[in-house]
Amino acid sequence: MKNTLTKQKIIIDTDPGHDDALAIMLAVKSNLFEIKAITTMAGNSTIENTTRNARYILQLLNREDIPIYSGASKPLNRELIKAVVHGKSGLDGIDPTNEANITNNAVEKIIEIVKDNPHQITLVTLGPLTNIAQAILQAPETMKNVKEIITMGGAIKVPGNKNRVAEFNIFVDPEAADVMVRFPVKKTFVPLDACNHVQLSLEDFEKIENENLRGPIIKMIKPYINNIEKDIGIKAALMYDPLTVYFLINPNSSIKKDYNLVIETKGEHTSGMTVVELRKVNDCISNVTVVERINEKEFKKDFISFLNS
Repeated sequence: MKNTLTKQKIIIDTDPGHDDALAIMLAVKSNLFEIKAITTMAGNSTIENTTRNARYILQLLNREDIPIYSGASKPLNRELIKAVVHGKSGLDGIDPTNEANITNNAVEKIIEIVKDNPHQITLVTLGPLTNIAQAILQAPETMKNVKEIITMGGAIKVPGNKNRVAEFNIFVDPEAADVMVRFPVKKTFVPLDACNHVQLSLEDFEKIENENLRGPIIKMIKPYINNIEKDIGIKAALMYDPLTVYFLINPNSSIKKDYNLVIETKGEHTSGMTVVELRKVNDCISNVTVVERINEKEFKKDFISFLNS
């Protein structure tokens, strides 16, 4: 486990989403990060719902001091395709009714925070990469001062969960992912390859003893597990986004490998595919780090421990 006196400065770019909600909880409860902002985009649900859900989670955590800025309501060049497993509200089981308070300034705030904190900000991206791509396109010189981008996305050597080969976040806005991948900053992907191996049952969540979180989490996890079972046949909660935050908390729990990666934006059957160079090509330079596995036992133990803190 990382032990540092200086908290990592991060922006969480997200589209809550059950697993996004749990990732925000993990980031806050770990007390290891200085969360400069949470920025939202449409993805798992509409921008109104994802922003409302983010505000609900911070209310639950009593951390409304963390600013939330809403961003893209649709992908760069496409119509929005929403997720199925999170239900109509994006947080099926809870269905928050608080105000969304749309601000429409996520991109400007990302640029501003990076400018004010050069080489200190890690972008933790848990949804489609629309906000990040727009920030890069609008202020490339400023965005070169990002410390690192940690992305939940991609399917490297496993099937996709949105089409045959593409993971949802990349599938929704492959053009945005392409902009990010081509940009010359340090990038790490946490893809389905790592996430598929970490599955939490309802019994795992029942180990949460924190009175403020236990009830809402159980309410949201039951439909999430049911929806995942209907969608892909796994009767468990897949921990896509919490694993991405956990990689920052405990990088030593992971197996990583560097690859040269490109995004397929045009394929009829392969749009959103994260294509890595697996041949031995001498002049092929790695441009991303891929997390291939995260220790399930360590994650479960630490995840429950942090939420109980």
